[in-house]
Amino acid sequence: MLDPAIDAFFAERKEGWLKKNLKASMNEHEVSQLQQECEKTFSLNEWLPSAAKRAGQISISTHPCTFSHPSARKNKNGSVSATIAHSQYANDGFLRSGNVTVEADALGNAAALDVYKFLTLQMQDHKTLLSHIEAETPLAKSLLTINTGSYQELREGFLAMAATDETAVTSSKIKQVYFPVWTDHEDYHLLSVLTPSGIVFEMRRRIDNIRFSEQTKALRDLKRKGEYSEMGFKEIYGITTIGFGGTKPQNISVLNNQNAGKAHLLPSLPPVINIRETRLPSKNFFADCINPWHIKEAFEAFHGLITLPKDKRGSRFSEYRDNRIQEYVDHIIIMMWKIRRAYEQEDVVLPTKLAKYQQTWLFPNMQQQRDDLDDWLLVLIAEITRQFIAGYNKVNGKKALSFGNDEFNAIAEIVAKNKELLR
Repeated sequence: MLDPAIDAFFAERKEGWLKKNLKASMNEHEVSQLQQECEKTFSLNEWLPSAAKRAGQISISTHPCTFSHPSARKNKNGSVSATIAHSQYANDGFLRSGNVTVEADALGNAAALDVYKFLTLQMQDHKTLLSHIEAETPLAKSLLTINTGSYQELREGFLAMAATDETAVTSSKIKQVYFPVWTDHEDYHLLSVLTPSGIVFEMRRRIDNIRFSEQTKALRDLKRKGEYSEMGFKEIYGITTIGFGGTKPQNISVLNNQNAGKAHLLPSLPPVINIRETRLPSKNFFADCINPWHIKEAFEAFHGLITLPKDKRGSRFSEYRDNRIQEYVDHIIIMMWKIRRAYEQEDVVLPTKLAKYQQTWLFPNMQQQRDDLDDWLLVLIAEITRQFIAGYNKVNGKKALSFGNDEFNAIAEIVAKNKELLR
């Protein structure tokens, strides 16, 4: 008894043959004769020997060379070797042959495509008929034992489809890469870059299923009408469709012909890296995050005010001078909040080398200490004052005036007015 997949294969072939040859003008006798001819043509005794002879006209290949160039199949050195990858599954995270269950492809004479489909039928044990013939299982022996041909000749004929030559033959039309290898002497491997067509068309099948399944169509229609649905659907953007073989996709491969020569390409672009505008401190907030040149106008204006002769300072001199100091403190407070917000992100590791008072000041988990304690704040106010003077000296260079304790304390007093904003 044949496997149901084999019965279905021949039933489909008979139906197609009759549909092609049956004419409305035929009488009952002619129809009967045609049906008898059909049964004979697709009987195992007739069809198997013919199929075994034609099997060698097509070669199974997991990586057909014709995807690189339609004329790559033959050259002056003969036919290019059919590549069959026997890769094992491994949970290694790579999208590669062996890790994706796909149908093997084939290339060669399009007239032998029916033989390819026959040999790739999946039996009830989920193995292909070709696998059974290779292993000489009872199913294969029962199938190939017929009156019109020997078992061995039929088996060898069908196995010719999966045969590989011991000598590898490539083609100049295939993209090739010299790949350096590590040896005692400088050496290279010449690699012929081939297309894993099974994976290519499996990707198309999955993409089409996401985009055009009946469920997706129905949900997309609800969205267009503005109607509610508890279920959502996926959209894939940026898809490009590529064609192989032009008007003759059958010249490329079997799978290419089955997919009308069309495959999908997903965008292959470098990752978009979000540029962090704020540099996070690793050891010192003031050294890592504060650049005096970003607020040089405040330092220059401050210098212009304190170098004015006393008779030209006016009644609002102190107010203008203190405003320049406040500009610096405002800049510090803005940067403080940027750092705190950045430290609240999940992917940020808090720097342990930061000074303790700066950890209390900036870390998001130290709010309670900031509210309850003042020792860190006194250290911070003194440091902001020192950094103001250092920034003033750097921006104004040799023109900068020297400050004593009285000037330091005056600046610190302005900074201290912002202590609640610094918590």
